[in-house]
Amino acid sequence: MSIRPSSISPSSLWRLSPLGLAAALALSGAAHAQQAAADKKPSDDKAKAEVTTLDTVTVTARRREETLKDVPVAVTALSATALESKDIKNLGDLQGQVPNLSVYAARGSNTTLTTFIRGVGQADPLWGVDPGVGIYFDDVFIARPQGALLEVFDVQRIEVLRGPQGTLYGKNTIGGAVKYVSKPLEDKNGGSIGMTVGSYGQMNVKGSANLSSDSGELRGRVAVASLKRNGYGKNLADGSDVSNQDTQAGRVSVGYFPKSLPFTLQVSADETRDKSNMRGFRRLNANPPQVSDFDISTAMANKNRTTSKGNSVTATWNLSDAWAAKFITAQRQSDTATGIDFDGTTAKTADVLANYSDKSRSNELQFSYDGNGSNGVIGFYTFDGNAGGQVRNNFFNLLFGDTNGRVYTKSEAVYADWSWKLSPRLGASAGVRYTQEEKHAIVLNRSYSNDSFTTVTATSADFDKTRKVTNTAPKIGVDYKLSDSTNLYASLSRGFKSGGYNVRANTAAVPASSKPFEDETLDSLEFGSKMSLDGGRFELNAAAFMNKYKNVQLSVFTSYTMANGTQGFFGDFTNAGKADVKGLELEFAWRPDQVWTFSGNVATTDATYKEYLDRGVNVASTKWFTNTPKFSAAFNIEAKAAAPWGGLLRSRVGLSYRTKVYPTTDLSEAIAQRAYTLVNAGLVWERDRNWTFSLQGNNLTNQAYRTDGYNIPSLGVLSGYYGPPRALSLSATYKF
Repeated sequence: MSIRPSSISPSSLWRLSPLGLAAALALSGAAHAQQAAADKKPSDDKAKAEVTTLDTVTVTARRREETLKDVPVAVTALSATALESKDIKNLGDLQGQVPNLSVYAARGSNTTLTTFIRGVGQADPLWGVDPGVGIYFDDVFIARPQGALLEVFDVQRIEVLRGPQGTLYGKNTIGGAVKYVSKPLEDKNGGSIGMTVGSYGQMNVKGSANLSSDSGELRGRVAVASLKRNGYGKNLADGSDVSNQDTQAGRVSVGYFPKSLPFTLQVSADETRDKSNMRGFRRLNANPPQVSDFDISTAMANKNRTTSKGNSVTATWNLSDAWAAKFITAQRQSDTATGIDFDGTTAKTADVLANYSDKSRSNELQFSYDGNGSNGVIGFYTFDGNAGGQVRNNFFNLLFGDTNGRVYTKSEAVYADWSWKLSPRLGASAGVRYTQEEKHAIVLNRSYSNDSFTTVTATSADFDKTRKVTNTAPKIGVDYKLSDSTNLYASLSRGFKSGGYNVRANTAAVPASSKPFEDETLDSLEFGSKMSLDGGRFELNAAAFMNKYKNVQLSVFTSYTMANGTQGFFGDFTNAGKADVKGLELEFAWRPDQVWTFSGNVATTDATYKEYLDRGVNVASTKWFTNTPKFSAAFNIEAKAAAPWGGLLRSRVGLSYRTKVYPTTDLSEAIAQRAYTLVNAGLVWERDRNWTFSLQGNNLTNQAYRTDGYNIPSLGVLSGYYGPPRALSLSATYKF
């Protein structure tokens, strides 16, 4: 474990130590409690309950609005207020706030997302490999991980659904789904503008505006964000920043909501441009050892560019009192150009320039029913996408090769999910999804004479193959209202993620590498409870799951002997045959009075391979799951009361803990991250209905923790990518 140098700016704010911020929070909480005691007046039990009950959270986990405590699904929902209070800046900050969720920026990239839920996910961002957790932006599936590390601005809530979700959501949601829900079009005028300054020269500006006609029939909304920050480290070769941020994003929506027709129409478009530099990392085998977790020395162009954009049209019809229809058609695309210097030195030991591009179109038609005794949804879904690019590799300035090609994916599915009320207490549900999918892979990988990549010297792979699969994924469930305060549920579901082709194949050395890898399937048995106790002041949600996981798709390195007798390697793909994953999740929130709220989560996961064949030998006993801690927990203390100087003051101290994690499939102990704890805290002052100010501190103990890395012995590469260091920020927001 390394110790980071201080990077706080010299102003009085940035001299505030982690201990000082924690002490300020403690004093704030004590003042709140004292004020609450001093101002307390006699009141009846009903009035007390109204001011101390927890907020009711509405989710659309089952494609209809339900309260969080009533939906029989393992789902965590964070409202806009909760996201602000916990200083959630992007999807990567959800880690620690959701049980059994691992989510972070992929190695060598600023905007590429790696997501695992309950041991299920995919860390390889190359085209031809699908994510195991579906990311949805306003009900539109984001097919590729590039550009999927969505920034949080103008958001209504974020929902994280754990376990297979195929009977309700897009494609390949075998592990779960993350739903980003932006703020809706409103029938009033208003908006906000905010600015944040902080450590490492952070300067963020966010703004939004909602416009509506007098009748509310025509509405529009625009939201923009400019997010800039200096680097956590430097490229020591030229002094430029690494691990910085330079992001601009915008969204616009217009809608028609006629009062005389049972019909609405909304058109939306969004775009994000990230012009950040490379990500820095620590050379774990450097001699002498590095001082910084982020400094590198590279002669490559210091750039990491991603543009991600999309548009959608959503139309809804109320067909009758019980039936409604919704149609969503959407397009998305992204382009990425990034340099990865694997060894982090000016020597051309392993210099990689990767260019990715993808386009996709999806269409979804839903029919929903809400009647006496039953409700549900029937849907039809199509997806047509293509992704590809070129990755150019320069090894030792002697070996030059590329990964080149495209993968075309066509998927059609029909799904249904229905619930019945069998009695006042007993309910049942059933669902099914039928999928047809085709993947067409064109691969042309070659070697070149020099780093201009123009003169071909050999072809390592050249094939054009198509694979077609079908799958039926069912789900059944029961729920029982044990009392007015306790709901129980049980479900059995199947998840599916299609296989494909290894686009890094080297068929010249290993002919079998052109064969497809198989589909993943996961059978999940889950038992859960949702409890609301103490008059609505205490909520406890629990889930126990047991999964049978087959054909786990794994990105690995395969070595071979070249003609001159030396060892070569290439990025390969394989299936681990069988695995069992079981665990327990608890989420709680308690608001004993008007001032204090205590919340958190605890999760355990036992993930074990049962069959993992390596050249015909079962090596399951020597393999472990990646990105899957055996135990994790989080605890938040929040206080809310009138500030002595006016307005409302909200304060928070949060801790999150994770046990040891292997981020890569080679299971390198040098890259593995040991157990660690992060400490965050914040103060939010709502001066009045217009102005809000906040002071936030993240990773206050300046804990160094690895999220990813590379271990390639043949290249002498052993590197670790680290999470953000300690940072403080001050924000001001004006609502109008």
